Amino acid sequence: MSAAILSLCGTISAQAQVMKTSDLEKYAKERYGDKWLDAAANLASGLTLDKNESLTYQQVIETPGKTRNQLYVALNYWATATFKDHQAITLNDKEAGCIIISSTIQNIVEHMGTLNKYSVSITPIIRLDIKDGRVRVTFTVQSYDILADVSGGWLSPSDRKGRTYGDSKRKAGDKTNELLYDEQWEIAHHYPFVEKDAQKRTCAKALVMTHAYSNAIIDKVEEALKNGIVGNDDDDW
Repeated sequence: MSAAILSLCGTISAQAQVMKTSDLEKYAKERYGDKWLDAAANLASGLTLDKNESLTYQQVIETPGKTRNQLYVALNYWATATFKDHQAITLNDKEAGCIIISSTIQNIVEHMGTLNKYSVSITPIIRLDIKDGRVRVTFTVQSYDILADVSGGWLSPSDRKGRTYGDSKRKAGDKTNELLYDEQWEIAHHYPFVEKDAQKRTCAKALVMTHAYSNAIIDKVEEALKNGIVGNDDDDW
């Protein structure tokens, strides 16, 4: 388990209390380098998209001596404490030993291109399968959710104070800013899985940050299972 991940605190969004975006970026740079194109290419050489062309990570965490019921309670505690969106837990089946979480991570990447500025969000599916003495974590992302600002690029027109006309942000469902529009980029159809990509630099950083976030989630699950959420949530009381 990474000590760097465990030391990080704060929020990456209003919904998922995992870490600050700035801390995640710092962690990603320390581990993979600050050249996003090279880092993404290096990571892709060891990654395989699943049959649905999604980016999927899977790890089995061994917890000797702990029953399925104990692990189920610990994971529910972790999920509830971590994901503030009450709709994030989409399946919670004690009998089947399965918890599924889906929560959007807003603005995991912001990148300014020549003509546009892109804000990248992801909605990973986190599946936790529970058996006596072990938990399997599956983390899946199929696409990047893009908020594009057509006035936010390097060559975009600006006012007298040097500000561009768009701000790459808006409230959910607000379509009043004609300079902002939504796109969905499937990971399999963009860099580094596709070499020729007009959004190469944006997608390079998005892949590295998504990869780093998957590591953070898996490490946090392992920490919760082995040491609890607050350090005193064991059976000895």
